[in-house]
Amino acid sequence: MHWNDHLEEPQLSAWFDPKKRPDVKATTDWLAPVIWEGTYNRQVLDNYYKRLNITIGLAVLATGKFKRQSLKHFIKSADKYFMVGYNVIFYILTDNSFNLPYLELGPLRSFKTLVLPDKDYQQDYILRSMKNMKSTIIRHIQYEVNFLFTMAVNQIFKKDFGVETLGESVAQLHAWWYFKTPRDFPYERRFKSAAFIPFEKGDFYYHRGIIGGTPRNVLAIVKQYLKGIADDSTNKLDSTYESHLNKYFLINKPSRVLSPEYNWNPKFKTPPQIKHIKIAWQP
Repeated sequence: MHWNDHLEEPQLSAWFDPKKRPDVKATTDWLAPVIWEGTYNRQVLDNYYKRLNITIGLAVLATGKFKRQSLKHFIKSADKYFMVGYNVIFYILTDNSFNLPYLELGPLRSFKTLVLPDKDYQQDYILRSMKNMKSTIIRHIQYEVNFLFTMAVNQIFKKDFGVETLGESVAQLHAWWYFKTPRDFPYERRFKSAAFIPFEKGDFYYHRGIIGGTPRNVLAIVKQYLKGIADDSTNKLDSTYESHLNKYFLINKPSRVLSPEYNWNPKFKTPPQIKHIKIAWQP
């Protein structure tokens, strides 16, 4: 039996009202909610998810160039603001477990360190992390959590990041490109690339800093990225992780989209649409 078979999930209209934010696009063309401050009622979702006793995973890549300090700030702020009141497992993917800071966590929270294998040391760290993420989801994570987020380490949680963000497949809008038109997006435009998106296509530009969903869906994204990278290398091309991510979400529309409030770059002038910065990006 599936963990949520016995409980009816609340209808979208029971907890989400896009009309409360007429100043922004709060629903996608495929009718997925875009989560902005003021559009959601977290209480309704809490009543549902609390009865299911769910566990949420948060995998963070802390490799190569990362500083102990950034990981410490990230985990400390996540401990305070990420899915408060729920069981959370932090998965720290690192290439050096000796370099990890001492981490003290609140109740319902635990962490696991996953050390990246040395053998791929010459490879790009995102590629190494994604290969490791794939095997870790297949071997462990999918049996331990109901939902999974993967996040870049150079972020700081500023406000509650709650169950309104949970969905089958969750994508994060890019703070900078949100205010531009699809024609200007830095999609991969070389048609031989697996990440290719033509000029007349595209919905949003998604940020690599946060992806989420069920472990199965996160695994599908990781697998598609690894396949895209392999296909590109046979064509002597090299596209970014973010390009492949944007191609994936163009074809496989996310069921929940997080507004730039969930990942805002404080170096930008904050426009009136951004009411509550949930996470600040640290470039």
